[in-house]
Amino acid sequence: MNTDELLRKTLTSDELPTLPTVASKFIHLTSQKETTLADIAGLVSQDIALSSKILKVSNSEFYNFPQQISSIDQAVSILGANAVRSLVLSFSFLSLESSKDESKFDFQQFWEKSLASAVAAKLILEKVEGADTENIFIAGLLQNLGELVLAKTFPDKYNTKLQTVEGEVDENGNSRILISETNHSFVGAEVAKKWGFPELLIQPIQFHHQPDKCTSTDAKIQLTVDTVHLSDLLVNILYSSKPEKYHRQFSEESKKLLNLNSEDIESILEQMHSKIQEVGSYFDLKIKSSKSIQEILQEANIRLSLLNLDYDQINKQLVNAKIHLEQMTQELEEKNRILNNLANIDGLTGVYNHRYFQNALDQEISRSIRQKSYLSLLLIDIDHFKTFNDTYGHQTGDFILIEFAKKLQKHLRKYDILARYGGEEFAVILPETAGEEAVIVGEKLRKIIEKTSFANDHEKYHVTASFGQICNRPVSDSAFNKNTFISQADRALYMAKDKGRNCVVSYSPQAG
Repeated sequence: MNTDELLRKTLTSDELPTLPTVASKFIHLTSQKETTLADIAGLVSQDIALSSKILKVSNSEFYNFPQQISSIDQAVSILGANAVRSLVLSFSFLSLESSKDESKFDFQQFWEKSLASAVAAKLILEKVEGADTENIFIAGLLQNLGELVLAKTFPDKYNTKLQTVEGEVDENGNSRILISETNHSFVGAEVAKKWGFPELLIQPIQFHHQPDKCTSTDAKIQLTVDTVHLSDLLVNILYSSKPEKYHRQFSEESKKLLNLNSEDIESILEQMHSKIQEVGSYFDLKIKSSKSIQEILQEANIRLSLLNLDYDQINKQLVNAKIHLEQMTQELEEKNRILNNLANIDGLTGVYNHRYFQNALDQEISRSIRQKSYLSLLLIDIDHFKTFNDTYGHQTGDFILIEFAKKLQKHLRKYDILARYGGEEFAVILPETAGEEAVIVGEKLRKIIEKTSFANDHEKYHVTASFGQICNRPVSDSAFNKNTFISQADRALYMAKDKGRNCVVSYSPQAG
């Protein structure tokens, strides 16, 4: 049976998987030019379970948006149609059930590898300056669709490890057809066409094993194919018996195809392990804890070095290897500690970022409940900052943001928490601080900013800021809503702007 016959039997099989209804309608809807964002939001909203999953990921570190996304309309507006399509297809793909019949195919490992491929593709393309990363996660996730299709179409015959399908007996009495990388990719691409997928997703499925065979003239498609190809090599470091082979190949081809440098490659390898665990939780896929790429490569090197050694030499090598691994573990722990700290710090201003702010506010709310104390929050916005950027340029704007944050930090207490909320907005958590005291703090900071000359390259700049203040004394987790607390501070900030800016306004229910 040749590839064409295999495809025909696959496409006409009763076991051929189908996309969930919402995903199928979504593909059709987004292929029409007249489709609006409202149409997309309306379709997704019909599936409550899918909507909840999309909102969960939208508000996670997967996107790390500064504001809370509370509705599908808002998610579609902020993420855009392509990103929402990727999420819909991701959840739909991960929801395809295992075959009910007896199967030699390891579905659990397939889902883990698919997710790892998606994470790898995203990590890789993020290193390419100016690249559009909206579709790369789903492209990486779907690259081995053909394997899943064959496993479900021939559940009692397809074996992941052997990659074979037992079929018709040939003239020599053989009943096994080799399912190679080429024809499982071909089958996957044809099924994707049948489902109405765009070329940006079909081409990587078909050519991720052979990116040089892709003849598309669309640079974006070729970049996606190359990236997905590299993600496959990266995942093979985790799952193959020869990780050192794929590590060498990944390093060489990353430089050749995407012009990545050694620092980029090392960063990808370091993040891969933890990102798989993290993203798995976002998509409700339990990933078994595994070794990091560094550990896998180290153990592979040890195995190679043990070849042809006598017993005493092996023992000596094992002792040295154990010591080295312990040292490496300590180094990795230190690097993870540094990375965790970097994950909480805003890269420009050096103060805490939005993620840390949300976690810190949760902790302070819990502390206030235990101690029955007041908790205050200031939201601060630099006045007319867009106009400032347009007038003086973004480099000067960045300078102002950095110095502005330094000035605020200098005049706060050690246990106050300053974070960049987003753009030119900052937030200050004031533990054990009543409303009147918080207003005094805000007014003090406002006057300091107003009187400060920000000097840069012999030029002096002046800015002012508006402050929104809210205070509360939480009594229990159930009776206190963090998002409402933030929204009230945000409302007070807008009231400050309405009053002419450069002032401090406290939230009041009557005005809010």
